[in-house]
Amino acid sequence: MTTTAFQFTGVIPILATPFHDDESLDLVSLAQMIAFNKAVGVDGITLLGLLGESNRLTDDDRARIITAGVLAADGLPVIVGTSHTGTAATIALTQQAADLGASAVMITASAQPTPSDKAVFDYFARIGEQVQLPIILQDHPAISQVHMPVELILRMVREIPRIAGIKGEALPSPARIGALVKGMEGGRSVNVLTGLGALYGLFDLERGSAGFNTGFAFPEVLIAILREHQAGNAARAFEIFTRFLPLLVFEQQPGLAIRKEILRLRGHIACNRVRHPGATIEAAASAQLQRLLASTFPSEDITQPIVI
Repeated sequence: MTTTAFQFTGVIPILATPFHDDESLDLVSLAQMIAFNKAVGVDGITLLGLLGESNRLTDDDRARIITAGVLAADGLPVIVGTSHTGTAATIALTQQAADLGASAVMITASAQPTPSDKAVFDYFARIGEQVQLPIILQDHPAISQVHMPVELILRMVREIPRIAGIKGEALPSPARIGALVKGMEGGRSVNVLTGLGALYGLFDLERGSAGFNTGFAFPEVLIAILREHQAGNAARAFEIFTRFLPLLVFEQQPGLAIRKEILRLRGHIACNRVRHPGATIEAAASAQLQRLLASTFPSEDITQPIVI
């Protein structure tokens, strides 16, 4: 397999990890999901992110998912989440990803008993010295409990060459992304992509985001928004964003149950099971989702790519 040169730009979905109802891995559904994403024209995929339930997987699970994902991607860039609370463990997980054919890794800082910008910098610097893959720095304090000042991130971009992109998920994300983009002017610059389910996606694009690295179950919508924004069609980009905003909001509720149910309804995965102790969708939420999908897509077959 020949892997394309890695570029952190465009639309790079965070993929769910499919399970059978007994919580065993469903690698057939994983391949189906990747095939759909390739068909609609994504620029890469991300495995073992938060949406991928990475904290609920065994070491063997990780290896099997990366191997199957890289095979199904067949040259499409594959980012693998390798964050760990220990530096040596993160390096080892990153090396595993490299050995199994990943194109890049995504890493976030982990909370320490005594918060320290120096400790965060040293964590990424040590990893950057030991690994060969490009690193995407994930800035998601709501999950990591690590609040990285803009200047700290800018310093890491300047001084750690392995950092090849930033996933911007710190709120308020438009202002944060704008500050990062402006702070990289005149020096080493990497792309910032939007996360957070694309909830603030259009506003992030207006402040300098280069695309989306998130798990919204309709990647073709994100591709359309980005396309219109890049073409200078602000009104059309706004129209698409607002049409799908209720779905973006509903899907971005905490947990993975709603997103996995949408993926099941789209035919991407056979089962919506979330690994314990995660919860699978409740009946009332499922009914709400059905009404929302019916109003958003009154005539479309959502198992097929949505034409926008």
